Amino acid sequence: MPDDLLEFVSGPPSYSTVWLWLGLGLLLLVLLWYATVFVATMPSRSLRSAPALQSLHGRLLRHRYAKTAGDVTRRYRDGDLTAVQAGAALSHTLRSFLYQATGAPAQYMQLRTLAASDLAAAAPVLDALGAAQFDRSATVDVGELGDRTAELIRSWS
Repeated sequence: MPDDLLEFVSGPPSYSTVWLWLGLGLLLLVLLWYATVFVATMPSRSLRSAPALQSLHGRLLRHRYAKTAGDVTRRYRDGDLTAVQAGAALSHTLRSFLYQATGAPAQYMQLRTLAASDLAAAAPVLDALGAAQFDRSATVDVGELGDRTAELIRSWS
């Protein structure tokens, strides 16, 4: 019998189990990637209601928005932003955070309505930020307001 035929008849060649584990590991890695993309692209309202993801989502939101508030404050202190620009950016950051964290439409709420809601803790900061934006005679320290905004976001529960 020719050698090729003998090899075929004797059975398949044996492979190392390393290839099996490598294949399973790569399959697991692909599945984790898809799960991560799926969770990262879910709407905030779905993440807020998912018990397993609620805590992680809240921590990530607080970190992201507090960092944004810190960046705005740093840019104001460096002179890249005026007080009006920094006040507007901080107000936008805080209102966007409140919407993402709670689902309440904070971007569209008047200050009175916001102060009478579950978001009342943010009303004094937003009031001061409004003064920084719209009242030229106001003597608000926007740098200090930026620190207060970041701290409010970090401590939000």
